[in-house]
Amino acid sequence: MIERERRREDHGRGNGAPHESAATPPHPVLGQYYTRAADRQSFVGALFDGAARHYNRIGKMLDFGSGPWYRRDALRRAGLRPGMRLLDVAAGTGLVARGAADILREPGGVIGVDPSRGMLQEARKALSGPLVQGRAEALPFRNDRFDMLSMGFALRHVADLEVAFREYWRVLKPGGRILLLEVVRPSSSVSRWLVRTHFQRILPLMARISTRSEPAQLLMKFYWDTIDQCVPPEAILEALRRTGFVAVDRHAFYGLINEYVAAKPPR
Repeated sequence: MIERERRREDHGRGNGAPHESAATPPHPVLGQYYTRAADRQSFVGALFDGAARHYNRIGKMLDFGSGPWYRRDALRRAGLRPGMRLLDVAAGTGLVARGAADILREPGGVIGVDPSRGMLQEARKALSGPLVQGRAEALPFRNDRFDMLSMGFALRHVADLEVAFREYWRVLKPGGRILLLEVVRPSSSVSRWLVRTHFQRILPLMARISTRSEPAQLLMKFYWDTIDQCVPPEAILEALRRTGFVAVDRHAFYGLINEYVAAKPPR
């Protein structure tokens, strides 16, 4: 059963959070999938609900089975240690949360939140800790609650980077850290062609053969288009700084993955 936590009413800006700033969508409207920015959330929600029961299988095709150890290593590099409490935003089927639970050795130390009920139902099969239905832009948690916040390969699916980052800032304790994992558009034209072909042709074909799921096939094509049209890394770093985070940095791995790290200033 999906647990819910009521959002505290006084989560406003009285705790020293930064002021609102200009909107920064992660990518423009993608007309082949939805026609207005306002339709993004409903399209993405329906897509993930439809692909949820096939998502882990697709993920193994995508990362060739290397995902679990990579996610654990990324969390350790970002500073996750036993005794901390972590919020995994856009938890999906719980892949990052599972890595965190392995490190923390305490199921209740990880809370997963995701807007897709289908994805949370899949996550429940592997996680015993709390799972909450909610969006990055309106997290249902009180201020200053978590030591660390993670988001695995889902930043491209929020409506506005700075709205989400203000929420991340709000729920973190002073001195708390964030880790954002994201696929980056390859810089070379050859690499870009290879990755695009993998996402838009090979993976959909493999998904069609192994799952016969249209949402699973469409998800891979949608993934590439969000990667291809995503704002550059510098825009994400600048949005984090404008939101009030410090020690903002980016680490690139394999020429395809960016790890964004930052901290909420200590009091």
